[in-house]
Amino acid sequence: MLLEFKAKNYKSFKDETSFSLIPAPKQKGLDYSILKKKVGSKIHKGLCSAVIYGPNAAGKTNIIGAMEVFKAIALRGNIRNNDDDDNHPNTAVNALELIPNNLNQNNEPVEFSIKFIENNILFQYQLSIDIGTFLDSDYKRQVLFEELSVNEKMIYSRSEKLEFGDFDAIKEYLVNEFEGNIEGVKSIAKNNLVDEELFLTNGFKTMFSAKLVGIINNWLDNKFTIVYRANALKLTRKFSDSKKQRVYVEKTIDDAAKLFGINSNALGYMIREGESEAKLCSIFKDNKRSTAIPAEIFESYGTIRFVNMFPLVINVLQNGGTLIVDEFDASIHPMALISIINIFHNDDINTNKAQLVFNTHNPIFLNSNVFRRDELKFVERDDETNFSTHYSLSDFRTSGKNGVRLHEDYMKNYFVSQYGAIKDIDFTSIFESFLN
Repeated sequence: MLLEFKAKNYKSFKDETSFSLIPAPKQKGLDYSILKKKVGSKIHKGLCSAVIYGPNAAGKTNIIGAMEVFKAIALRGNIRNNDDDDNHPNTAVNALELIPNNLNQNNEPVEFSIKFIENNILFQYQLSIDIGTFLDSDYKRQVLFEELSVNEKMIYSRSEKLEFGDFDAIKEYLVNEFEGNIEGVKSIAKNNLVDEELFLTNGFKTMFSAKLVGIINNWLDNKFTIVYRANALKLTRKFSDSKKQRVYVEKTIDDAAKLFGINSNALGYMIREGESEAKLCSIFKDNKRSTAIPAEIFESYGTIRFVNMFPLVINVLQNGGTLIVDEFDASIHPMALISIINIFHNDDINTNKAQLVFNTHNPIFLNSNVFRRDELKFVERDDETNFSTHYSLSDFRTSGKNGVRLHEDYMKNYFVSQYGAIKDIDFTSIFESFLN
């Protein structure tokens, strides 16, 4: 369960921004949106959903991009560029010189921090890296700061020196071989830091606790699902060579597609001769045979996007993961999306405490019957500095000129700029000039 993510000096976010899924104090209504997990004797609460609003180029996608870049760095364990995946939609995942704010002339570090719960353990991991200024690809990079806390106790902290905290908090996860010489191992670790490598996934993993790092990496890799630029999402299927069928129809996906509007054919996956990777196709049946054609030829763009996205929703609900999607609602009808949102809000279905976060331009979700005030997030960009800021509707007071009361018309207030994160756009003068 994700509780909080912070980023600083990431693209348009020059100053630190905190994206929180911790319920705001004194918020009432929609209590089914609150997830609870017990860690020791303490109960931690988290929101099961959030939606991010803001004008074009405000920085909504940058919040999601920062999460994905941090995830990629943590999983590969270093701050070197990755040249193996040139087709990734978020190029900053591979080319870290694209991360720093491009208007910042001073060499300031990029910072990330994440707090989440997995296996009834509260993790907090902080990372500060010096990767130079924007586009400085030849800069000698260095990890400036790194800290891991477990159940609110510092395990190690790395800056100029490496310091260790309370290992009693993780004693059941420590490597057995070093039980009698833990101080000697700490001394070796202090003298073997590498500037471009994370201590978490290198020294700490090999010397102290592969089990604990395994829990962190498994959550990041399998439960922290980030879809950056959803229009680039193309889900594929792989099947073993032992199967002889060339066409597969997954009942759950096909049933969902029928509810979505498909009724004249089935949707499934087709494998060509000599290939193990299946592609989405439309399947037509008559009394004699079945014919499968690529879905992009017959289906609408919205249908293909929905079918590609639906398995991710199933996966996070099944595994209790967190799904972060850029423009989740593009080409998909709002009623289908509200149904999915309601699934995450349904305590009887969302028993594994899954979370859904997405950004949008559709104002239909600005509704107190759909989202709590602390689930409605905003991003706006200053026209003078070009820096982005992020805040929640719950950050407003409940009284006064700009106060936000429960059950107000959030959509109306947003369009009269009561909450900010909106711009007046009038192309009239451009068209008049062009046509004249």
